[in-house]
Amino acid sequence: MVTIKQVAARAGVSFKTVSRVVNNDPSVKSVNREKVLNAIKELNYRPNRAASLTRRKKNKYIRHYC
Repeated sequence: MVTIKQVAARAGVSFKTVSRVVNNDPSVKSVNREKVLNAIKELNYRPNRAASLTRRKKNKYIRHYC
């Protein structure tokens, strides 16, 4: 599975920029957006939905224990 950091390395940008592109943030420069989109296509990147939900603590199936 390709990670967001691998996409960032291929595109020559930070992983935050990749995240912003994936989430359609309008503040990303068009040059960087193109680099990221090309890297996503080359690597066949697919966002990991489970990881995203866990990160946002919205996953009903993974409990966080103290």
